[in-house]
Amino acid sequence: MTARLHWTGVRMRTLRVNIDPDDSAMRSVTLPAAWEDDAAQALAQITPTTGGPIRLSSEAGRWVDTIDASPALPGTPADAPSPGRSLSCLLLMRQLAPNVALWQRQPDDAPGFVLRLSGFVQDGGFSPEHFVACMQLACDSLRRLAAETSAERTGELPLFDIPTEQTLDSAGIILLTDLDACLAAQGYDYDSDDGRNAAKAISALATTVARAGTGRAAPSIPNTPLPGLRALAASVMASAENQRLAPIETGFSTPGPVDALLGAEACGLAPVFSPLTEGGQLRESTLARLAHRGLTPEAALAMALGGTAPLPLAGVHAHTAMHQALAGAVDYLPALPEPEMENLRARLERGVRRPLPMRQTGFTQRAAIGGHHIFMRTSEFEDGSLGELSITPARESPMARGLMDCLSQAVSIGLQFGAPLEAFVERFAYTRFGPGGTVEGDPVAAYATSMLDYAFRALSDAYLGTHMPDAPPIEPNAEDPSPMLPFTNTSDERPRGRRLKLVS
Repeated sequence: MTARLHWTGVRMRTLRVNIDPDDSAMRSVTLPAAWEDDAAQALAQITPTTGGPIRLSSEAGRWVDTIDASPALPGTPADAPSPGRSLSCLLLMRQLAPNVALWQRQPDDAPGFVLRLSGFVQDGGFSPEHFVACMQLACDSLRRLAAETSAERTGELPLFDIPTEQTLDSAGIILLTDLDACLAAQGYDYDSDDGRNAAKAISALATTVARAGTGRAAPSIPNTPLPGLRALAASVMASAENQRLAPIETGFSTPGPVDALLGAEACGLAPVFSPLTEGGQLRESTLARLAHRGLTPEAALAMALGGTAPLPLAGVHAHTAMHQALAGAVDYLPALPEPEMENLRARLERGVRRPLPMRQTGFTQRAAIGGHHIFMRTSEFEDGSLGELSITPARESPMARGLMDCLSQAVSIGLQFGAPLEAFVERFAYTRFGPGGTVEGDPVAAYATSMLDYAFRALSDAYLGTHMPDAPPIEPNAEDPSPMLPFTNTSDERPRGRRLKLVS
């Protein structure tokens, strides 16, 4: 294949990956040495299961050669180079990759490309000319494929009766991804007006390029701190004014192996929920946001230890606001995740359980409540939310340790089935039973009425961002207003309200 020569001189490395966790068979994957291990796993997932070794140059060469073999569009200059070398270069730089339908050459699904927006940020600024050139290359490649296979996709029999007037159906789709990392590289917060305006302007520019020459109106580009986008969009529309091209749809990607192959930090338009990678390192988007704020990682750590968050983390509401801001700028938007309490019954159906990642992050806390030691361990989902809890009293009776372990497992199962942490905190914080007393080893609380009171107030501070104050301690001579067992005697022979005395 000619396209394999495009990878000559690229330093490669070979890994052995396991696609199915239940299958011990390993596959050999060869990819550029600068790419991380997750890209090898993604390449193995989107490659047809032949059982043999996988080489990125060979797999990419198949769809690149298919595009090069398609005839050029009418009006293309005779000396115009074939798009194969440019497509291979963009894949090497991880700016563009075909979707699964094009990679596997599936005729029943729409072919398309996925563009990583953060790859078009250079020296802290978005490069609109490079982005438009990449979009035009992707659109031309999809239209060449559509023109080559239009006769087979007419849906009429017999296939050799080619209609004289062919309808211009959609030639494919171009999806954008890694939006939040693109905004971070330019110094914009995801949950900000500037960030939303910049995202809408970039998305509208992509849709303008896809609709140029198709007769469809281009979306308007809002006021944005990014310079020159409106003028560039107007020139693109003017240059293709007299053409009659097949339309290309635009949108944002959904989670899949292509995003991992491109090294996207956040899929589609979703925010980066955690500043750390699964290995505990700072993400590139985190380093970019710190740099734009004039902070070093050491200064950010000092702020975090002092109780001040150095970076604002986007939440569900910011995701919803971005989704609403981009409506109309592209043809396709992925569905929003369900709100916390919406359709709770459907989310808690039997069998719908969110699995924890293979490598989990969290924290381990050792504290003492009234002289009784306790160990608390947490495990987190990929987005940094709590997924598993373990509370272990160090020197209590076997019955107390067993009850705490059962309660921890019940809370963990509830969290993995979608129960909100706020409900557990509201139920178990300020519960009053022994042992209780002064808290040592954790500044989040100075006094706790029980081990569960301390544990869930600590979880509220760590995962909900809500600091819950200490409950007032009970004076030694004061009557407990909420005893564990109501032994109030209500018989007629004794005065009401008198308590029975337990004799051991």
